Amino acid sequence: MQIQIHEQLDETVFAMIRSYLQTHADDPSVTGDHDPRWLNVLADALDHRTFVITAIADGKLVGYLPLALVASRLFGRFLVSLPYLNLAGVVADDDAIAQSLISEAADLARVHDVQYLELRHGDGRVHEKLTQQRDEKVRMVLDLPQSSEMLWSHLKAKVRNQIRKGDKFDLSIHWGGEELVSEFYNVFAINMRDLGTPVYPRKLFTGIVGAFPETAEIAIVRHEGQAIAGALLLHDPLQKTGGVTQVPSASTLRDFNHTNANMWMYHHLLCRAIQHGAGQFDFGRSSEDSGTYRFKKQWGSVPVQTLWQYHVRHGDINAVRPDSPKYRRRIETWQKLPVWVTRLVGPSIVRGIP
Repeated sequence: MQIQIHEQLDETVFAMIRSYLQTHADDPSVTGDHDPRWLNVLADALDHRTFVITAIADGKLVGYLPLALVASRLFGRFLVSLPYLNLAGVVADDDAIAQSLISEAADLARVHDVQYLELRHGDGRVHEKLTQQRDEKVRMVLDLPQSSEMLWSHLKAKVRNQIRKGDKFDLSIHWGGEELVSEFYNVFAINMRDLGTPVYPRKLFTGIVGAFPETAEIAIVRHEGQAIAGALLLHDPLQKTGGVTQVPSASTLRDFNHTNANMWMYHHLLCRAIQHGAGQFDFGRSSEDSGTYRFKKQWGSVPVQTLWQYHVRHGDINAVRPDSPKYRRRIETWQKLPVWVTRLVGPSIVRGIP
């Protein structure tokens, strides 16, 4: 078996990875987050240096691990699989291959002198180098019924009433790609400022809908012609039967909370996932019993373990967490800045956060 590190994917290796993922689509460790197109998106939009570690046996791919080097003077250096995504950890035919991939990743962490290697798994892997982990956040996942009518019948009365309230405000939803990114980003940037969080660059979302034209789409909710809510919806790029639809980014303008636009939009997102044949809807990660956790739970979603594992070379894995007490004052300051300032400065900050 050969372990190889690729910094640039040629067409042959790219096609080999795509074929491997397709043939292993029933493996629960294989997700849409492993699609090699993500590497180009992250490199182009966030300026990350990306790597792929492959295991080859008898001329065939038997293991795969995508990685991105997240580096900034402000926060430090980290090797992550993968930023912005939740489940791009090791994929391998057996545990011995997985062990070899993780060992190679740990050595790559040494070569690039990072503070830690972060592998984003669901159930996790056992390896002597992986000595720390974080599991305080869970993914909230809903098993979808076969029709929107069945979904409606499964919703609690309180949820249905909140959705109906949105109907009374004559909201409209619009689906598209790059032509809707501007409206989405305007809403997203305002919401991120209000939360005190640096905003991703607009070109991240342009890059995603461009790289995944068949499975990524933007949803925009308008009220009296104004965009007041929006979401990025990702249907399974591996196009598994009964695959997973996820919503990695979504926002609603606080000034329009009285319209229940967020509830109304999410109902449409779920219906859209059903139309695309998804078997599950992944609402994303939340800390248990947080506000976002309760929002997601009311739809009937259940917590699913998301285990992020670490090979720590130096430093603290919690040092750059947004909820760290040392950032409280900075967050309060950020919330007071004009949105145009946060759009200008935010992308250069967020690209350094793993």
